[in-house]
Amino acid sequence: MTGKSYYITSLGGWQRHAARFANSHFIILEPPRDAAAGDGGSAAPGLATPILALIEADEGVHLALEDDAAFEALPHPFAPKPISGAAQSALAAHGVAPGATMFDATEAVARVHPLLRHRVF
Repeated sequence: MTGKSYYITSLGGWQRHAARFANSHFIILEPPRDAAAGDGGSAAPGLATPILALIEADEGVHLALEDDAAFEALPHPFAPKPISGAAQSALAAHGVAPGATMFDATEAVARVHPLLRHRVF
């Protein structure tokens, strides 16, 4: 059986484990350096680029990700606790306010990538 969880990691961290995922979607959490310089963002993201990832995988994969220092496991969207300050800072550009829960964060990032919205089927 698979489960879905949200993580903040790097593109390189995601790539190291991606073959084991049943499914995954992510957004880049910072604009490419060239975009900030005003040339339209033509540079490809590097392996250290931070991302927010929704990962669907079996329990063994999720346990391995939680043991990997490159992954910050985020609370379940229905957990009534706020996300960490570091996670909020990383997601602030997407409209995630201090004290936001993971559900609030998924609603905010869904404006950029609708498949990151938390859904219960």
